[in-house]
Amino acid sequence: MNGFEIFLAAPPGLESLLAGEARDAGFPDPQPVAGGVVTHGSWPEVWRANLRLRGAGRVLVRLGAFHAVHLAQLDKRARRLDWRSVLGTVKAVRVDAACERSRIWHDRAAAERVSRAIHDATGARVTRDAEVRILVRIVEDFCTISLDTSGDPLHRRGTKQAVGKAPLRETLAALFLRECGYRGGEPVLDPMCGSGTILLEAVEIAAGLDPGRGRSFAFEALPDFDPGHWAALKAEARPQDPGFRFAGFDRDAGAVEASRANAERAGIAYLVGFRCQPISVLAPPEGPPGLVLVNPPYGARIGEAGELRALYGRLGHVLGERFAGWRAGVITSEPALAAATGLPFLEPGPPVPHGKLRIRLYRTAILP
Repeated sequence: MNGFEIFLAAPPGLESLLAGEARDAGFPDPQPVAGGVVTHGSWPEVWRANLRLRGAGRVLVRLGAFHAVHLAQLDKRARRLDWRSVLGTVKAVRVDAACERSRIWHDRAAAERVSRAIHDATGARVTRDAEVRILVRIVEDFCTISLDTSGDPLHRRGTKQAVGKAPLRETLAALFLRECGYRGGEPVLDPMCGSGTILLEAVEIAAGLDPGRGRSFAFEALPDFDPGHWAALKAEARPQDPGFRFAGFDRDAGAVEASRANAERAGIAYLVGFRCQPISVLAPPEGPPGLVLVNPPYGARIGEAGELRALYGRLGHVLGERFAGWRAGVITSEPALAAATGLPFLEPGPPVPHGKLRIRLYRTAILP
């Protein structure tokens, strides 16, 4: 395959933020669409997207798109795709299908038809535990067939093992940082750091580290993979010391230890400090002002919303009294809790799915 359509999966509501990240990274004409971003390129762009884009959940290569109103038509058109050039000598493939509002309504039957087409063209076994995965999506009788080049979801950076309660995915943290205007040129402080996800993302952005540097990808099993080009791509990163430090705090000593362990594993512990302390003693660290970004408990997640208003009130009071010159961002599912901070929030961001909840970012301009 040469040039093709590349789909970058994004959390619903944050597609435009991922499009901005892709544009800044040099991907051609990234366009936000429902559930992600569409761009174009060849295999080096696919590899680069997996390696460098922090907000993308997966990187898919579009193999074909066509109308199909019954299984025989799906079978016929799936067989027209050049499976051998895509999969080469891959020995095993997984096929997942999803059907919505279509005359082909049986997911498993759709997957079986595409599986047969792949097996007959390449001889590859179709099995649930295969590393290489084909995605079949049929919506309103329109079928899109894609190749998942990522493997494990991209929020699994390969460096974070210790996880706290109700963790925020790394991809979501990166997009919320971007929504706050963060580009790596200022420090970030998290007063309820949990396992450190927000800070680890912020530090790596400032230090110029690729999010995918510590993991493997499904595309490494494909016939067009070039190990030499891949090694050169990874070597292009130019890590740097940003010249300032980051700080994370939490009342839970276990969370603080988890954050430290994750920072050590990521190789960035020298840039970020973690300490066990309550919000009441929070104060700006030495150095330039920056961004306070926090993902506090929000009712249905850990505690009850009514019991948390005092916590949010204390957070807002401390930030308003002691953090003049900083910006603040609060992630929550409850507008009433955001209001309890008393902070002068701008228009809130879009609601974003997070487990069974929908969360959004409430952010301020520079605090007076």
